[in-house]
Amino acid sequence: MDAILLTRNVYSLADLSMCPVFRRQWSSIYEAIQDTRPQRQKLMRLYSEKIPNFGRIVLAGDHTAWSRPDAPTLRERTYEHYTQGGRGGRPITPGYGYSTIAWIPEIEGSWALPLRHERITSWENPIDKAVWQLKQVCQSLPSRPITLWDIEYGCAPFVNKTADIKADKLMRLRSNLCLWGEPPKYSGRGKPRVHGDKFKLNDVTTWSEPEQTIEQQDAKLGKLRIRFWTRKHFRLSPHHPMSIILVERLLEDGSPRVNKPMWLAFVGEEIPSLSQLWKLYLRRFAVDHWYRFLKQRLHWTLPKLATPQQCDRWSDLMPLMTWELWLARDIVNDNPLPWQKQMTQLTPGRVAQAMPAILVRVSTPSIPPKPRGKSPGWKKGQSRQRRIRYPIVKKRTSCLRRTEPQPA
Repeated sequence: MDAILLTRNVYSLADLSMCPVFRRQWSSIYEAIQDTRPQRQKLMRLYSEKIPNFGRIVLAGDHTAWSRPDAPTLRERTYEHYTQGGRGGRPITPGYGYSTIAWIPEIEGSWALPLRHERITSWENPIDKAVWQLKQVCQSLPSRPITLWDIEYGCAPFVNKTADIKADKLMRLRSNLCLWGEPPKYSGRGKPRVHGDKFKLNDVTTWSEPEQTIEQQDAKLGKLRIRFWTRKHFRLSPHHPMSIILVERLLEDGSPRVNKPMWLAFVGEEIPSLSQLWKLYLRRFAVDHWYRFLKQRLHWTLPKLATPQQCDRWSDLMPLMTWELWLARDIVNDNPLPWQKQMTQLTPGRVAQAMPAILVRVSTPSIPPKPRGKSPGWKKGQSRQRRIRYPIVKKRTSCLRRTEPQPA
């Protein structure tokens, strides 16, 4: 971890052994990843203890891809969406998906402190993994948090599966969704209705009168109009009502801009004020900043590891280093590069640039290496076998098939 924080540019995993603070040989890097066993539950509880008890706890969830298109001997690879563009410019790449739930400590900034960062296995999907992680995290928090989710999580399965978790949810919605209002009172005849009037997000004619409308001026986004509806639901989650928020950017004459508006849905008990609710969602983008920092500065996707277990153990170091930088932000002095300006509010990358001075003073808790002799090497005459090549796992949605013969 010290070698990673002190090395800006690395071309292979073995390059970390060239850092002065790494006192062992290059092969020890691979042996450590093979032998280590980080305890995620204990680490999560340790992280949660650092979250202050005052104020509202804000969590954000998302998932990202670790692209491994040239690793046919790596087990459990799946097809993942890749925003940077996969091979041939395609947005899908073979590799691993990792789900993250992070604490967002600041109103503005790029800090996101992960509480759980785990691989989505070949028999899981991002929604099920996020639900399980959220349940684990909320059990160790001192108060009810508000959680922020991207478009992929704004659906009925996610609302249904998180209904029993003590957390409020603010989700972004796709602009082509169709929601439903409350059903009318039972007339006394027939089966009671489950859904009310249709509320299609991209069809203004289906909208009812908003319960609240405000306009406000933002320093970055300009003039905004926010409209608010209550008691809407997905078709597959009629027992979980939601509050719907529409955020539109306006021109100087009051007409909406050409770009698409932002639709949000709130599900929970403690809803903030409407003027603050949409700003709260913007804090979710700190997770995207952390993913970029993870891949570019902490070299997360650099090593070409051979097994899923090694990938998981390497990934467990990423939250540890992020929390180390967060705890060191108040005791380091900014050390900008010659072409960088001084900063008062340090980002994770700027704290990492200033870590050498801290590590020189506090040293390292690792035990000094001891000579243990030389490895006997490969036995003479022992045959070498090719590694097994594994197919890419294709995740499919199961469906019921009719077994009875259909009439002609």
